[in-house]
Amino acid sequence: MPSLHDLLLGPWRAVLVLGVTQILAWGAIYYTPVLMVPLIAAARGWSVSFCMGGFSLGLLVAGLLSPKTGGLIDQWGGHRVMPVGSLVGAVGLVALAFATHPLVYLAAWVVLGAAMAASLYDPAFATLGRIFGTAARRPITALTLAGAFASTVSWPATHVLNAKVGWQATYLVYAGLLALLAAPLHALALPRQHALPDVPAALPPAALVPPKLPASGPVFALVIAAFASYAFVPSGLLAHLLAMFDRMGLAPATAVAIGALFGPCQMAARLCEFVFARNVHPLTIVRFAVGVLFAAFVMLGAFGLSAVMATAFVVMMGLANGLVTIARGAVPLALFGAAGYGRMIGRIARPALVIQASAPLVVAFVAERTSDFLAIALAGTFTLVSFACFVAIRHPRV
Repeated sequence: MPSLHDLLLGPWRAVLVLGVTQILAWGAIYYTPVLMVPLIAAARGWSVSFCMGGFSLGLLVAGLLSPKTGGLIDQWGGHRVMPVGSLVGAVGLVALAFATHPLVYLAAWVVLGAAMAASLYDPAFATLGRIFGTAARRPITALTLAGAFASTVSWPATHVLNAKVGWQATYLVYAGLLALLAAPLHALALPRQHALPDVPAALPPAALVPPKLPASGPVFALVIAAFASYAFVPSGLLAHLLAMFDRMGLAPATAVAIGALFGPCQMAARLCEFVFARNVHPLTIVRFAVGVLFAAFVMLGAFGLSAVMATAFVVMMGLANGLVTIARGAVPLALFGAAGYGRMIGRIARPALVIQASAPLVVAFVAERTSDFLAIALAGTFTLVSFACFVAIRHPRV
């Protein structure tokens, strides 16, 4: 565990700073559409699908810009790049609040996509990689523990603000938080240090240091394919799962109660990884996580949907997603090292974010044209592809 000095004045201060700003960024930009989109659609006279399409456009832009953003963090540091992301996010939220024309609305989401590329987990991981080098795994895990609170904070806060001041003023409040709190924290409180690449904080004997693979070639392609395939599953299912449970016969209150288990299960998995799995290779952890998720799909297909099976499925999906989020930062670091880590994370994130943007629309199309069962089976197929890619990866041995 870090000392109090490191936590307040040393490099671990970055985890505290990014923990706060991740909650703000995720809560203001990523988690609000599920509550805001119906209100925007009703106020502007647009369809809900069009309004949600703006969010998908934002994710697509974030994916396209991620490698460039990561490279800028490698070169200049998160303390220079992430404040810009927060300020751009504030501009995008203000534009979203006042957009009365469809093209202006879509343009606002393009701006917010650029903000997400410089504000969410991937730039935060890149910042920690630059600060800690190959010792960044535990700071990354600690950061995801803080990030797990984003939806827990955002949804109730957004609901209360919408009721008190309306959706437009709510977006203006969030814009103010990004501009006046997140941006200064990024600019003034993030450590400036730059770790030597591929040199851990406590260096073991040279003979025990495993070699690093190049961030290119078949193994890198497998890592990209594995995370991109996995990205389809939570993005596609979480947008529709409660409605699917309702159509399959679960009472709405029961479906909501079951869905609420997802966040705490993510937190539990990340806490267990932080406490007990520090010496386990992250590739082993992500194989276990995706294997658990695939087992959840098999179980649902074998036994059908009931309250018990739905609960088990959501719990297993939450545990898996909690671990895979950590692995997004830890697996590339372990396999390819800290050199050029920010751009590497961006290259891995780009196809994953593109698939993440399209997944809710694809799942909705399959569910409407065929059945909910086939939509869930499609997500299970993506899980199997991800698991196969992770199993095929061979990490270097000592």
